[in-house]
Amino acid sequence: MARTASTCVLDNGGGRGVASLGPPRYRLARDVNQDSLTAGEKVPELPEVETVMRAMRLRLIGRRLLRLRLHRPDLRFPIPPGLADQVAGLTVTSLDRRAKYILVHMGEEHVLLLHLGMSGRLVFDGPAGALHEHVTFEFDDDTMLRFIDPRRFGMLDISRPSELSEHRWLRHLGEEPLGAHFTGRCLKGLLGRSRSAIKTAIMDQRRVVGVGNIYASEALFEARIAPTRPAGELSMRHATRLAEAIQSVLRRAIDAGGSSLRDYVQANGELGNFQRFFQVYDREGNPCVVCGDPISRTVQGGRATYFCAACQR
Repeated sequence: MARTASTCVLDNGGGRGVASLGPPRYRLARDVNQDSLTAGEKVPELPEVETVMRAMRLRLIGRRLLRLRLHRPDLRFPIPPGLADQVAGLTVTSLDRRAKYILVHMGEEHVLLLHLGMSGRLVFDGPAGALHEHVTFEFDDDTMLRFIDPRRFGMLDISRPSELSEHRWLRHLGEEPLGAHFTGRCLKGLLGRSRSAIKTAIMDQRRVVGVGNIYASEALFEARIAPTRPAGELSMRHATRLAEAIQSVLRRAIDAGGSSLRDYVQANGELGNFQRFFQVYDREGNPCVVCGDPISRTVQGGRATYFCAACQR
């Protein structure tokens, strides 16, 4: 699918002012069954990556990298030969996030691209030689940043800033849901006339980046939209409602430090907290926080979807 980024860039604010459902009623979801989640539903999503990136930004900007230790030559893909030598001695100038990639700007000519994969963790300090520690960053203030990845689906690469937008991992990515251009008009343009189910469509990284299984279910519930509704049939009013819900859910998850369901921890080693506030995710059979009907579960594209059949249309 061709990316229709111009729909968002040219958005003039149309669709604003649509009546929302008001703030949702939050509750502690103590009934989340973490043992029932499949591995594919436990991968870090945008809020978890954003949380880690922000922690790295606080600790690393202005720090000089003394050495980068690679404890194996590959992760999901081979690590480029000579990468460690290229960045040794350089200072971290800024950090950003694109989709689920952490971008570490080193000096003026290099950017490291990091992806946590399915089980990867970036953790500050701690004991050396941890099990599955594959990459170690050593900085001039004795800070150690360790990349620990039991399943080795993480990724590490290097690029020049001028070539970053065309990097093979980034060039096909869609719209950032927390960006200023992500409005109802933007989302409706990205969905086009798609007959795909709306949950599948908003998880398509070529359309919208970083909205994984957990937050797609939560956002659709907040917008009161059935996950099986054809994406192309959303009205402007419902597209605006969904865009606002996606942003709201992601921002609250970031504020809570993400959701810790399996391997994910924050860079300081603490767990995320947003799983305590799930409204539908992994709450099959439990009462809806709005109407009291039991939460339903279905499978879409091999992924579990949770929703309230009474509230979501």
